[in-house]
Amino acid sequence: MKVSQRISSIPMSGIRKMFDLAGPNSINLGLGEPDLDPPKEAVEGMNRAASAGLNKYGPTAGIMELRNAVAKRYSRYGDLSGENVMITPSGSSALLEIAETFVDPGDEVLVPSPGFVIYGPHAQLCGGKSVEYRLTEGDFQPDVDDIQSLVTPKTKMIVVNTPSNPTGGVLTKESKKALLDIAEDKDIVILSDEVYDSFVYEGEHVSFLDRLDRAVVAGGFSKMMAVTGWRMGFLFADRSVMPDLIKMQYHVCASPNMPAQYGLLDALPGIDPYLEDARRTYKARRDLISRRISEIPGMDMVPPKGAFYAFPSFDLDMPSADLAGELVKSGLICTPGSAFGKHGEGHLRFSYAASEEKIDKGMDILAEVMARLR
Repeated sequence: MKVSQRISSIPMSGIRKMFDLAGPNSINLGLGEPDLDPPKEAVEGMNRAASAGLNKYGPTAGIMELRNAVAKRYSRYGDLSGENVMITPSGSSALLEIAETFVDPGDEVLVPSPGFVIYGPHAQLCGGKSVEYRLTEGDFQPDVDDIQSLVTPKTKMIVVNTPSNPTGGVLTKESKKALLDIAEDKDIVILSDEVYDSFVYEGEHVSFLDRLDRAVVAGGFSKMMAVTGWRMGFLFADRSVMPDLIKMQYHVCASPNMPAQYGLLDALPGIDPYLEDARRTYKARRDLISRRISEIPGMDMVPPKGAFYAFPSFDLDMPSADLAGELVKSGLICTPGSAFGKHGEGHLRFSYAASEEKIDKGMDILAEVMARLR
């Protein structure tokens, strides 16, 4: 059987390739998956809902109680209600459904580079074309001059990610204003992926939730509550386009997971102490990995301000995929910067959603391999 051109033209994720090469006892700093336990209220609430028989189809946009609770939590960013919220089967699904709702064949979508691996493929799956825009060195802000040079009459959407995967960069108010100026001037939709909004260590989270007239915002519970396997996310949109997004979701999945929604609903009101502990844990790990990397000759990085990824550069004259391959042979899984776009070359991504013991062991391997190759 012959598969479609749309899927055969998309390469496999560079994140996954390293796992195929890894040995069974490798130190895994390649996957952005929290190693923390979920809030007990979430697990108990989901189990209680399933035991009570809440296992049938639910509303396509999610149960209204959870939509209202999400709107209430994020109301500090704008005038929001449950009608602005749709619960989705993962943050990744939210991103795909937004792209499918707005992008037509032939449209161009500007995606950050380095940026998360699915933005470009989502544009292609919609029949559009992804165009990479550069992030500035050091603070990893959208390069506004580069974006302006790439905008054409076909540009339909600009994707923004804050805090960023893979860089850990956090958008500034100045960058937000510049992006909105471009979007308004050229009638472009902003897709803001804010799934790591709970994990900002310096400064503040700058959201597009106050500009749903121009932006659609994707979020998620997976990272927030360490329930990646539940595959639960959400999105915010203006009420004028919400019926179209709900229609798209119906044709994708009919409705999101019912028992999980009730678990999330039970956990959400009291989530702040849990998140404070999680931020404290991740910040300590961020400080550890930043210090260890800065001590390695040939490696350089600015400590990330958000998410849980370190994205250092290296001075070796070799592709990042080859360096990542050498590391995995030595027992350390990471992700080559080239997996995140052409402007990610010369970097590696390490996840510090892992224990300090694993981070230390991984950095020992990194130091040894860098010394050998230099």
